[in-house]
Amino acid sequence: MPSFHSGFVCILGRPNAGKSTLLNALVGEKVAIISPKPQTTRNRILGVLHVPGPKGKPAGQVVLIDTPGVHKPDSSLGRKMMTEVQEALEGCDLVLLIADVAKKLAPEDEFALQMLKRAATPAFLLLNKIDLLRSKKESLLPRIEHYRGRHDFQQVIPFSARTREGLDVVLKEILRALPKGPQYFPEDQITDQPARFMVAEVVREQVLLATEEEIPYATTVVVEEFEEGERLTRISALIYCEREGQKAILVGKRGQMLKKIGTAARLQMEKMLGTKVFLQLFVKVHPHWRESQHFVEDLDWRRQLQQLTGGPTRPGGE
Repeated sequence: MPSFHSGFVCILGRPNAGKSTLLNALVGEKVAIISPKPQTTRNRILGVLHVPGPKGKPAGQVVLIDTPGVHKPDSSLGRKMMTEVQEALEGCDLVLLIADVAKKLAPEDEFALQMLKRAATPAFLLLNKIDLLRSKKESLLPRIEHYRGRHDFQQVIPFSARTREGLDVVLKEILRALPKGPQYFPEDQITDQPARFMVAEVVREQVLLATEEEIPYATTVVVEEFEEGERLTRISALIYCEREGQKAILVGKRGQMLKKIGTAARLQMEKMLGTKVFLQLFVKVHPHWRESQHFVEDLDWRRQLQQLTGGPTRPGGE
């Protein structure tokens, strides 16, 4: 169709700028986990937005790529996260630089800006969380002037991913900026992540929400068994942490914390999978796993999928 516009759009920004919230809001379904903790997103997460046109005919397809928050890495996990950001920037048609206007500028904002400059890709500046500002005009103008002096943005759009204020403008301008192109994904597909690996993220999200201090950052989740049936899906997942004291907190007195995490995760899984879920969670100590390059690389769901299927995956997991 000559009027069909499509392309790949990378969402870039500091930790907790609202990148995953924007992804979910645009796609219309939850494809990325969200928590108040920085560095919640550890991998590239792809969400497909199918844009309807007049009389129900498709007008375009926006392939959104959520990325980990840009920061200075201090571990193998952090370096892997920044590699994920760099790979997402390569070959995309448009970059959305998200700035959290409710917070002061930080070094991470400059890191993100420098990555954008090196990518040399057309970019929008999206000023997020305007719902938290008392005086939008007075608060936004200095931020806009700062960024306009640092980069030539095609568009500067204030919005709120949480309340959806300005989201229609964001989508309209994205579609307008994308070239005419093909339909990359079928109309019933909203992500490239297999369900097996999405449920691991659901468990990790509940760990993030239920625990404090270093626990959220010292944990990761691997699904060991995933047996999906028409009415019941059986899942066994392993929560890794780095110390025995962390394991004790995750399990809780008489297993109450692990039960709390499991119950909340199971309810989300049932909604996502459309079946009843039998979920088993276990906790295992893996000292300093964040420093292990081999272990961190094996956490990549694309590599796990390759190991399960015995063959290579296509580039980008598409």
